[in-house]
Amino acid sequence: MSHVAVRKGTGELADALERASHGERVILRRGRKAVVAAIPMEDFKLLREMEDRQDVAVSVKRLADPKEKRIPYAQVRKQAGL
Repeated sequence: MSHVAVRKGTGELADALERASHGERVILRRGRKAVVAAIPMEDFKLLREMEDRQDVAVSVKRLADPKEKRIPYAQVRKQAGL
């Protein structure tokens, strides 16, 4: 995940971020196309928690399936370059 510092006084972007920091969800567009959403940190934390719960549910389901192929942890680390 990337983190970007934004200085105050950068116009509409700063305004959008300020509004998001006060609980508003703001969609940023390039022309007519929506490209980014600025959301409050509370919403972001909730989304992360939901993603984590979904990951756990998938893992539990796969671990419960005896037909699911197991990959040794050492192999996973090697494939990931760790």
